[in-house]
Amino acid sequence: MNFYSTNNPSNQVSFKEAVFNSMPRDKGLYMPVSIPKLDDRFLANLDSFTLPEIAFYVAKNLLAGDIPDDDLQAIIHDAINFYAPVVELEENVYVLELFHGPSLAFKDFGARFMSRVMSYFLQEGEKMLDVLVATSGDTGGAVALGFLGVPNTRVTILYPKGKVSGIQELQLTTNGQNIRAIEVDGTFDDCQALVKQAFTDPELNNEFRLTSANSINIARLIPQTFYYFNAYAQLLKEGIGKVVFSVPSGNFGNIGAGILAWKMGLPVQHFIAATNANDTVPEYLESGVYKPKPSIQTIANAMDVGNPSNWVRIQDMFKTSPDELSRLISGFSYTDEEDLAAIEKLYDHYHYIACPHTAIAWQALKDWQQDQPTGRVAGVFLSTAHPCKFPDVLPKHIAAEIVIPEQVKKLEGKTKHAVVLGKDFEGFKSYLLHNK
Repeated sequence: MNFYSTNNPSNQVSFKEAVFNSMPRDKGLYMPVSIPKLDDRFLANLDSFTLPEIAFYVAKNLLAGDIPDDDLQAIIHDAINFYAPVVELEENVYVLELFHGPSLAFKDFGARFMSRVMSYFLQEGEKMLDVLVATSGDTGGAVALGFLGVPNTRVTILYPKGKVSGIQELQLTTNGQNIRAIEVDGTFDDCQALVKQAFTDPELNNEFRLTSANSINIARLIPQTFYYFNAYAQLLKEGIGKVVFSVPSGNFGNIGAGILAWKMGLPVQHFIAATNANDTVPEYLESGVYKPKPSIQTIANAMDVGNPSNWVRIQDMFKTSPDELSRLISGFSYTDEEDLAAIEKLYDHYHYIACPHTAIAWQALKDWQQDQPTGRVAGVFLSTAHPCKFPDVLPKHIAAEIVIPEQVKKLEGKTKHAVVLGKDFEGFKSYLLHNK
């Protein structure tokens, strides 16, 4: 399967090149030349397949032979070795828990798959692969664990100073080996801008073999489709064939993957883009005018994105039918006060402890359901991170009841190692050139 740039459809590359050169020089994003429709029999019988089996079938169709079947199966079984259960909270309200991987966040799906694909394609004796990644919270931790110890790779993580939780910061800054962290005195958008500019800088590209581990990399997006198909499979086992997904949305890779799954034939009725105060997309869905904004700091820090990169991919999937986009997706945004109230309601109603991103997705689902006719349509909101990552955000009586996973306990007492930089590109470029 070839992949084209959203800024120039005639600019096409192989999957391997799209993975290693994650952003085209024209500053577009890569998308598959054609989105395959999956076999109706497979979709109708999804409930008879395991998550790894679903993942293999979906990836095989999207990659169309770029990785031999046996090798692709091995990659998936190594990368997707944890579960993602759909849990019923009440009639027509379910939570898809995506935090059961090593870094306790949904980013494990993309980061682990991508790191193994890159390792597979890397040839002995090739130039070191330098992976640049901007994070607003969870991406960095997932990428760090995904690439830790992978030969001939070096990962540089940029995160906004003071805008990630304590546990998230420890996940970014305590790994050592081939992982290094940069604390940027700015926002996530500033971090993302530095990474994007690096990819288009001739000197850096001549000196390094650069690639991205952000969701701008197509190898991150593909595995995120897996859990949408798997969630639907779990609902089929309960006799439910209609589903709506409410997705906490920051850089819009998560919901973009869901829409890609829908394009492949997954029978989703509707998507809900749930955001915090960074409401660029909900405003666009309301007005039809896309206006990127400076990001605003909130308690749902992984969604603090004012100019989401992956929105261009979503628009690209609807370039021949823009009206269909507004029919398929609804947008909701919430303040920190509303987010905290949703956390309290989830706890009071279901005794369910949710991170601030998850709570926003639940509130958006409930608000959307109020205006819909009654019927057996399962509303599934995505839980993207374990609540233990946000002890300072959650109300004290709720935080006290969180069961702390073992991998978090092991972080306690570790020493943070990070370089502090400003948000100017020349400073970042100088750091890279002087720390080869």
